[in-house]
Amino acid sequence: MKIHKALWFGLSCIGLVILMIAFLTPWDNLTTGHIGLLMLALIVVAIMLGFPTAFTLMGMGVLFTFLAYYMQSSDPARSIGQTLDLMVQRTYATMTNDSLISIPLFVFMGYLVERANLIEKLFRSMHLALARVPGALAVATLATCAIFATATGIVGAVVTLMGLLAMPAMLKAGYSVRLTAGSITAGGCLGILLPPSVMLIVYGATTGVSVVQLYAGALFPGIMLAALYMGYVILVAKVRPSMAPPLPMEERGVPLSPESAALASGGHVRALSGMVAALFKGRRNRDVPFGALLRYMAMALAPLAVTVLLVAVVYQATTRPEVVYDIPAELQLGSGDFDSGLSEPPSGGLAEPPSGELAEPPSNEAPAAGGLSEPPGTPAAPAAAAGAAAPAAPGAPAEAGDSLAAPMGFWIFAGICAMAMLVFYAMLTWARLEIFKMLMSSFFPLAVMIAAVLGSIAFGLATPSEAAAMGAMGGALLALAYRRLNLPVLRESVFLTAKTSAMVCWLFVGSSIFSAAFALLGGQRIIEEWVLSLGLSQLQFLLLAQIIIFLLGWPLEWTEIIVIFMPIFVPLLNTFGIDPLFFGLLVALNLQTAFLSPPVAMSAFYLKGVSPPHVTLNQIFMGMMPFMGIQLIAIFLLYVFPEIGLWLPTVLYR
Repeated sequence: MKIHKALWFGLSCIGLVILMIAFLTPWDNLTTGHIGLLMLALIVVAIMLGFPTAFTLMGMGVLFTFLAYYMQSSDPARSIGQTLDLMVQRTYATMTNDSLISIPLFVFMGYLVERANLIEKLFRSMHLALARVPGALAVATLATCAIFATATGIVGAVVTLMGLLAMPAMLKAGYSVRLTAGSITAGGCLGILLPPSVMLIVYGATTGVSVVQLYAGALFPGIMLAALYMGYVILVAKVRPSMAPPLPMEERGVPLSPESAALASGGHVRALSGMVAALFKGRRNRDVPFGALLRYMAMALAPLAVTVLLVAVVYQATTRPEVVYDIPAELQLGSGDFDSGLSEPPSGGLAEPPSGELAEPPSNEAPAAGGLSEPPGTPAAPAAAAGAAAPAAPGAPAEAGDSLAAPMGFWIFAGICAMAMLVFYAMLTWARLEIFKMLMSSFFPLAVMIAAVLGSIAFGLATPSEAAAMGAMGGALLALAYRRLNLPVLRESVFLTAKTSAMVCWLFVGSSIFSAAFALLGGQRIIEEWVLSLGLSQLQFLLLAQIIIFLLGWPLEWTEIIVIFMPIFVPLLNTFGIDPLFFGLLVALNLQTAFLSPPVAMSAFYLKGVSPPHVTLNQIFMGMMPFMGIQLIAIFLLYVFPEIGLWLPTVLYR
């Protein structure tokens, strides 16, 4: 019987690990630390053999924890009690981890949004909006995947749905099977990185890094990666048009609604000028109801209203004067000059300040010109001369005069917004207005929900758990608005949410027990000593860690890499002076290889399950390879320019 290549690869990896165990383990001088490394290797082998990850971690952790206690005390009864106590404590610590509360809520939001049937409308509208871009179908697929992955974060759901919607359309249009498969699988995996990502929550809960800062830091790298994907598709469509032929003209248009057709018959090519002419002409347009005309006008002016509101908010933020509190020097933190006035300072104490800097005693008279302000507790005196303002009371905010002048950056921003609006309305024909109406019904509801969830987290209005609850409510409202919220959908969403959340929580319990056993045996200490003995620089350590994670992404999934190996890497970060947040962003970019690298590329199997029979698994694997290379480019860019990931968290929280 012919064995599949993926099975051969898996068996080869298992054999390689077993050989390393056999030849690298010092059997004649075995210590508890070596037993810990042996446990780590056996975990990898057991997972690759197909054993459930969570229960394998728990079983190995309990077994080796008992072994560690038994080797220290040689009392089986006491060792069993200590092992069970540690298991209970670790399980309870996982149950009381507040970061995990948001996982079921975000997952529930994702399943509800998935069942609201928005992705079909979103893909159609994005396809029409990007029809003139080279490789329009692939670019629209990536854009739809990025938006939908942000709303759901469920890789399997996004890849499966886009395989059903986009793959037949792309293959019918003559797109290469490899480019089609690569675009769908790579776009679906963006949900791992883009917030609100469950993977970021798991990393934060495992390593102790703030989930809020991880969300803020992962936003721009995720957008950068999606932009690199789109740039690659556009380049391929330009260089090799046979792989992504342009769309025919009949597929670029959209039929006009009766109201739009009636308004277009007035002779105006531009939609806004035609609606203004129909609104203010002498008699009402008999073919278009006045209410429908107002709705079209409001829809067309919505981008202008949003842009004006955004510019006003930015202007208010940039011109608001800074509130300065007039705090006396003796009351400032760290000052040792506070004098209550009740007694003289002891001899040998602080030296007296220079006589020219002493404040005047309390008095009802105004201070002399150029003199010092009244000491604390003195009422403000009237101005000595006309137009002079009374001094501000100590500890009160100083009164700001006029607003600050807007900086040059604001005027550049306002100019860009004005130019964008001019271009938008100059290009807003009646056909594009119909496409914009489709975007209003598919893209903007998702955008508003995502902006509300992420904005409330980023600006400190809500914790991730509270924002996740808002998102779950928003997903329910979206499903209700699109008439998809019924009892079967709700029951299935709740069941899948409970299943996914239970899997994640059991993983945390198993990881916690495994980490305790690994620390008790001293495996972490041996790894730290080995890494430090190499004499690596900070950059060399980062490269070594990312190469190891990249290689682990071939046989293992991201959940296993985070819960098993992140507790090993994170204690070393402080030694090399690496920000755990920056390391987490690199890991988040790198861990997408777990879904794009064969033979355990789950996104490839999701797509194969819904693809036509003539599409082979090898073609899907080959299509994913260029996008894996793009991931490496993104990691390199984040190495060279760490501000891509650290600028937003620094501005918001540091």
